[in-house]
Amino acid sequence: MTLDDFFGDHDDSRRLFEAVRACVESIGDAEIRVSTSQVGFYRRTGFAYVWMPGQYLGETDVPLVLTVALRHRDTSPRWKEVVEPAPGRFTHHLELRSPDEVDAEVRDWLAEARALAE
Repeated sequence: MTLDDFFGDHDDSRRLFEAVRACVESIGDAEIRVSTSQVGFYRRTGFAYVWMPGQYLGETDVPLVLTVALRHRDTSPRWKEVVEPAPGRFTHHLELRSPDEVDAEVRDWLAEARALAE
């Protein structure tokens, strides 16, 4: 599957993805893997993923969710949800509605997650 296949006619979601991709690329290299459910950024392991909640939750005003894998629970109020799927592994879900939301704080989270995936 390609990025074009994944995003189809979801232009808002694609625009947000491009902001996330630019942010990741400003940190360093990462492999992009596209599946039917998400687009992942990988080094040795995956460290960040984007997905469209409308695929699962029906109609929503959130075009894209960024999921960031960290080894601690970040306490920022920006996270929609934080879960610990395994001891010491935390997935942080950030709803994105505007490319401006992919800011310095998001870059710091992505940089931390990328460093853990090396």
